[in-house]
Amino acid sequence: MDQDLFSRGPSPAVRLTFFILASLLLLVSDAHYNYLKAMRQGISTAIYPLQRIAMAPVEFLGSIGSYAHAQSKLVRENAALQKQNLENQAALLRYQALQQENIRLRRLFDAREKIESPAVMAEILSDERDPFSRKVIVDRGLQAHVAVGSAVIDDRGVIGQVLSVYPFSSEVSLITDKGHPTPVQVLRNGLRAVVFGFGSSDLLDLRYMATNVDILPGDLLVTSGLDGIFPAGIPVAKVVKVDRNPAYAFSRILCQPVAGVDQFSQVLILSSNSPEKGKN
Repeated sequence: MDQDLFSRGPSPAVRLTFFILASLLLLVSDAHYNYLKAMRQGISTAIYPLQRIAMAPVEFLGSIGSYAHAQSKLVRENAALQKQNLENQAALLRYQALQQENIRLRRLFDAREKIESPAVMAEILSDERDPFSRKVIVDRGLQAHVAVGSAVIDDRGVIGQVLSVYPFSSEVSLITDKGHPTPVQVLRNGLRAVVFGFGSSDLLDLRYMATNVDILPGDLLVTSGLDGIFPAGIPVAKVVKVDRNPAYAFSRILCQPVAGVDQFSQVLILSSNSPEKGKN
């Protein structure tokens, strides 16, 4: 029937005019009276699933691109943060090391103020790891007026004694060197004795003390000053073990050095034959 209408009905011009007028009438009616609002809502509701299905591939591809971009950005930011964290940790370690060195240098200056004799600050250049001897090389020698036999200390106590002097360096024998003698006295009761190094150990041996000697674990040993090398009163070691065996003539007494013999790099080299400040 429709086919007959269009094939034998009004002319195309009449039909065009009719549809234009009908369109205008619908537009005016919808604009003033909203007659087609319900129809539009119904059509929109009906075609919404089709719109979502049509847009799904585009949204899926867009979400994949956004995820890839965000993932790449997160990876770059994470790498940058890890690098910054490592740099901050390295800077913190350097700062802490400098802070500790600064504290030690201030203590060395304080230790030098307590000694009347001239003192030269030196830095350890190398450590001779010999199982039978304990020696270090420092960066001060004849040019700094260092003499053989000079005492070497740090901010805690006695380190050793200058063994050899060269133009720009010196060799220092540590108090833990095998057989190295250091005259001491017990701070608690003034008892005089001599401690010797073991060489391969960080302990000292307080030799030739009777089994009934008045020495107890925890006693502090200081330099006696009788050798004319070390000023009197500088801490040397602390007693850690006293073995009184009646089967032997002497006690077995072991001591731990109080100075950082194997720990730090700055030391003070003192002149010989000089009393400690405040001592008569």
